[in-house]
Amino acid sequence: MKGSACVIGAGPNGLAAAIVLAQAGMHVDVFEAEPQPGGAARTLELTLPGFRHDFGSAVHPMAVGSPFFCSLPLHQYGLEWIHSPSNLAHPLDDGTAVMLERDLKQAAYVLGEDGIAWRRLMEPFSANWDRFAPEVLRPIHFMTRTPWLLARMGLLSLSSATALANRSFRNPRTKALFAGLAAHSFLALDEPLSASVGVMLGAAAHAVGWPIPRGGAQSITTALCNYLASLGAVVTTSQRVDDLASLTNYDLILCDVTPRQLLRMAGSRLSAGYRRKLERYRYGPGVFKVDYALSAPVPWKAQDCLRAATVHIGGTMEEIAASEDAMRHGKVAERPFVLVAQPSLFDATRAPEGRHVLWAYCHVPHGSDCNMLERIEAQIERFAPRFRDCVLGRKIFSPAALEQMDANLVGGDIAGGASDLPQFLFRPTSGFYATSARDLYICSSSTPPGAGVHGMCGYHAAKLALRRLPR
Repeated sequence: MKGSACVIGAGPNGLAAAIVLAQAGMHVDVFEAEPQPGGAARTLELTLPGFRHDFGSAVHPMAVGSPFFCSLPLHQYGLEWIHSPSNLAHPLDDGTAVMLERDLKQAAYVLGEDGIAWRRLMEPFSANWDRFAPEVLRPIHFMTRTPWLLARMGLLSLSSATALANRSFRNPRTKALFAGLAAHSFLALDEPLSASVGVMLGAAAHAVGWPIPRGGAQSITTALCNYLASLGAVVTTSQRVDDLASLTNYDLILCDVTPRQLLRMAGSRLSAGYRRKLERYRYGPGVFKVDYALSAPVPWKAQDCLRAATVHIGGTMEEIAASEDAMRHGKVAERPFVLVAQPSLFDATRAPEGRHVLWAYCHVPHGSDCNMLERIEAQIERFAPRFRDCVLGRKIFSPAALEQMDANLVGGDIAGGASDLPQFLFRPTSGFYATSARDLYICSSSTPPGAGVHGMCGYHAAKLALRRLPR
C-alpha cells in the first residue's frame, strides 16, 4: 500500500497508530507539540539533577500485557521489563501489609480464608489472558472467540466494587486490597464498572505482572519511536498543530487528542452533528501528583512494602470508598486514597547511588485547585513515620499543571474522559474512532478501550482507517 498519513501526538496511542500505518506501507509523519515524545509516558528530571521521574504512568501492567505491543520487537529497541518481587503492597494500620503476589497460587495462600474466592474470581481471566486481552481491549462488539469470558466480565461490569467485595470476601484485608484495585477506575466504589476494573487489574497482575520499564516510562516511548523509525516514519517534536487546514497532501490524519482539542483543530471539517456530539463529551476527575527525590527508601512500618514497586495507601475498603465517593461528588477527601510507585528500589538508573525517587498521586474533582500536598504526605506518614525526613526535593502537579505539561490531560483527567457506564460503552461517539470527515480519525484514550499505556486505541483506529481508505 502506498499513500501518506499524518499522526498528531506522539503518545503511546499516536505511536501505535503510526506503526500500524507504516507497517501497511504508508509514508507517515508524526507531529508532537512537546519537546519530548511520549505524552504521559515520559521520564524527566523533575526535582533534582540525576533523579529521573515518570511524568505520568509509572507501572505498566497494560503495556506488558498489550496484544499490540507484544507483537512488536520492542526488546530489540531497548525495552526491558523489571518485575518487583511482589506486584503490590497495601499497608494497614496494624503495621502489616496485604500483598498481591504475582503467582496466583501464592496469592491465594497469602490471602488465607479468602484465597479460594480470590482464585475463583481472577483465574478465568488471568489463565486465558492471551485470548481475553485482545477481546476486551477493543470497542464493544458481538463477534468473539471467548463469549463466556466476555459474558462473565460483562456481568461483573454491572456490579460495584463494594458489592462484589462484600459478596466474595470475608476478611477486611482482602476487601481493602480489592478496593485499591477498583479505585483505579476513577469511580465511586458503589458504581457499576468499578468491580470490573478491579478484576481486570487483578487478573493482569497474575497473568503478566505489574512491571516497570528499566529507565522509566520513556523507555517504552523510545522503543516505539526507534521501531517506527526503522519503518521509515518521521517523528517531529516541538511541532504543535493548531489547525488541520495547515496539513495538506495526506490521505489520512489520525489525532491522538481529546474531543475538545479535535474541535479546535478540525474546525469546519467536521459536520455540525458530529461537533455537537463532541461538545457533549464529558471529562472525568483529575489527579494531584507529587514527585519526590528521597535520601533513602520510604521507611514503611510494614517491611513487605519494600518488596513492591506499587503501594496503595488508603487503609480499609470503607476509607477508600469514602475517598472516591468524595471525589465523585466534587469534594476532596480528608484522607485521600494515594497511589504510590517506588521504582528506584528495583531500577538503579532512576536516581543517584543511595538515593531514590517516589511518585504519588490522589484523585480530585475535575480541575480542582485544592493543594493536596499535606493530605498526601499525612497519608504516607501514617504508614511510614518520618517519611518527610527523607525528602530532598518535591515537584507538585495540580490538575492545571498537568494539563500544561500535556494538553490531553484536560482538567487533570488522566483517563481521557469520564468512565461511567454511559460514556464507557460509546466514546467519544458511537462511531468510536471515525469522525464525520472520512480521512480524519481520533485515536486517543478518549476512544476504546480507554486509559492505559497499551496503544490499543491507536492500533484499532489505524486499522479502521486502513480498511476505509479508498484503494
